[in-house]
Amino acid sequence: MSPDFIPPAKPIIGDDERRAVDAVLASGQLAQGSEVAEFEKEFSSVLLDGRAAVAVNSGTSGLHLGLLAAGIGPGDEVIVPSFTFAATANSVALTGATPVFADIELEHYCLDAADVETKITDRTAAIMPVHLYGHPFETEAFDAIANKHNVKLFEDAAQAHGAAVNGKKVGTFGDFAMFSLYPTKNMTSGEGGMVSTNLPEVERRLRLLRNQGMERQYENELVGFNARMTNIHAAIGRVQLTKVGAWTRTRQANAAFFDANLEGITTPKVAQGYEHVYHQYTIKVPVDRDGFAKALKEEFNIGCGVYYPIPNHRLVPFATSDDLPNTEEAAQSVLSLPVHPSLSKSDLERIVEAVNTLAKAGS
Repeated sequence: MSPDFIPPAKPIIGDDERRAVDAVLASGQLAQGSEVAEFEKEFSSVLLDGRAAVAVNSGTSGLHLGLLAAGIGPGDEVIVPSFTFAATANSVALTGATPVFADIELEHYCLDAADVETKITDRTAAIMPVHLYGHPFETEAFDAIANKHNVKLFEDAAQAHGAAVNGKKVGTFGDFAMFSLYPTKNMTSGEGGMVSTNLPEVERRLRLLRNQGMERQYENELVGFNARMTNIHAAIGRVQLTKVGAWTRTRQANAAFFDANLEGITTPKVAQGYEHVYHQYTIKVPVDRDGFAKALKEEFNIGCGVYYPIPNHRLVPFATSDDLPNTEEAAQSVLSLPVHPSLSKSDLERIVEAVNTLAKAGS
């Protein structure tokens, strides 16, 4: 009999979350309301050192509305990585601006500051790097570039809840930052996003944009969207927020076990002074990554993920002839192993045994 399947990700929803949802259902106040307001305050306190937080209905909405609130629109260029989920570039395009793709560095798979500087033009309005896989991008380097060229810096922190650089939390570096609350993220609200900013005018525009352009009912001030988070989703998020710190420590412990025991592959690097929260534990496979992934599933019943096999600049909506060699290399060689908090010691040992066996065999 084969061992149980180890999934690549596993949302944790328990009795606490169910009770919180039941309380909202019993209240009859299901749409955006007091639960959302409390979630924003608590998220700000726990993960943002007090910076304002605005809840929305998805991470993509958070990026889109953040860009609009910060003044990005037609005629602007925003420099983004190609090696990430398409929502990053999609959100730029949805504003009418143009996403410009830059290459990544291969230590942490985040946007490469040196390549970004070569992509800046007189139309560049902003840079929006991604804290990929839970490892922060080079915040000091990007802050310096933004100041040098008088462009804005935004953070796609979809995968980086609680990550930090020299003790300063991600989400507190750019004019705005977005955290995804999708089910497979380090914490979830079922679906949703949270946008942080330290600029009062951006915060106010975010709140208007998510609510049809209204602060007061029927007094529309601008053209907006219905991008509100419900009290139901916020209730889940509030419970998860009390647990994400412990879950992160478990992810970090799981990653440390892999670091100490995996052989024949390249394990994730962590920059000095950076805190990695391991949304993904991403390895680099020396040969036949896709065959490696297939063998993990078929021979060892272990799931894994390939993030991201098709770079954004190769996708139909954005197809360009950009030369991004590091992006292409990563897209062909990286593989993310299960690292989530539900893994048992025997699960971790099985994963190590499987990866080491395949790496030794050259699969």
